[in-house]
Amino acid sequence: MKEIESLLARIKSGETTIEEGMEELKFLPIKSLHHTLIDTHRELRNGFTEVIYGEGKSIDHMVEIIEAQKGKCNILVTRISQEVFDKLNERIDGLEYNQLAKTVTHISQEINYKDSTIGIITAGTSDIPVAEEAKVTCEIFGNKTEMIYDVGVAGLHRLISRLEAIKKAKVLIVVAGMEGALVSVLGGLVNQPVIAVPTSVGYGASFEGVSALLGMLNSCASGVTVVNIDNGFGAAIAAHRINQV
Repeated sequence: MKEIESLLARIKSGETTIEEGMEELKFLPIKSLHHTLIDTHRELRNGFTEVIYGEGKSIDHMVEIIEAQKGKCNILVTRISQEVFDKLNERIDGLEYNQLAKTVTHISQEINYKDSTIGIITAGTSDIPVAEEAKVTCEIFGNKTEMIYDVGVAGLHRLISRLEAIKKAKVLIVVAGMEGALVSVLGGLVNQPVIAVPTSVGYGASFEGVSALLGMLNSCASGVTVVNIDNGFGAAIAAHRINQV
């Protein structure tokens, strides 16, 4: 707080301009919880608030992190099991759990949605949990989503039948396991940015998503962007950035 008070005093005196002050504010605020340093002005710099990665954190730490941000911004916690959510829900009011996405949200601020839409497409039903993580992330940051499930290349007619709806989105997140072929096919049919998410869905030789990852990285469809295996959150943030332009 001392840094912010000093900055405000310099702006008031005219020593620092408002524009210069805004630039300084982007890098000043950190809230220390000893075990965690909360980046309270990430939204000012990046256009989205800091998200809590839940896996591996203790219940006590997560409660303290959530309580420190509660009421100041909308909160998203990723990679949370039902068991962990039940424990959090006993100690914090107002939490919502998406069982498929394994996400926890706390909404205290109005969400203003952009007119444009992010399309989230899965090759199969087994890819839906990763797609749901992307959906929750997109929507909490003010992006409308259109969900299109189970249009993988094993039944290409299913994809073709939804192509008009797909083309209405501004940016596409394509979620696929197995060999990840849906991304190459769709990347050759549309002109929107395509963000590919390989999933760990598939039999033994899929190597828990590595086959899909390599297939997407080697896509013959030009300009496809690929995030890490099962990283619906990362794909959503990339799509959110594009959708703000």
